Amino acid sequence: NVRNLGVGDAWDVLSGVDHLVKLGWVDPKRVGCMGWSQGGYISAFLTTSSDTFAAISVGAGISNWATYYYNTDITPFTVQYLGADPATDPEIYAKTSPMTYIKQAKTPTLIQHGELDRRVPIANAYELRQGLEDRGVKAEMVVYEGFGHGITKPKAMCALMEHNLGWFNHYIFGDPLPDFAKPELPRKE
Repeated sequence: NVRNLGVGDAWDVLSGVDHLVKLGWVDPKRVGCMGWSQGGYISAFLTTSSDTFAAISVGAGISNWATYYYNTDITPFTVQYLGADPATDPEIYAKTSPMTYIKQAKTPTLIQHGELDRRVPIANAYELRQGLEDRGVKAEMVVYEGFGHGITKPKAMCALMEHNLGWFNHYIFGDPLPDFAKPELPRKE
């Protein structure tokens, strides 16, 4: 993945899905994708660069490596993988950032993020949401108040899973779409 974050990951995931479809194990019209943290980043990359999925959920995912680099609490991590900072090598930051491919986005995307996330700052979630909305792609965003990078309380974890279940049940199985404008959100207390 060095200097190939997202690109190599996307190829790996998509080739796996293609293989399962060819085996007849997967209905290509009912495939979803979700992940958190690095998995959220891969999900964000796939939502902007592929139309393979019926729905995607991005949890605490990076949408723009420059935004991430300048705001994360672990800045050296980025340089270890990308080889430079954004000012020195803007091309590698563009190549590996989901936002670079936003014009291709078509997949309905649920974005979930902890309000106080310092590892993957919430600006990444807002950037992805706005980019999708600007292109008319269905996007919902749920912010978990009081939480950082991980959603660590059982009640909040349950809410997160229910949000994903509602999202995928709608786009994969045709259930009514839940009201994400007024979801039940537990507070960290």
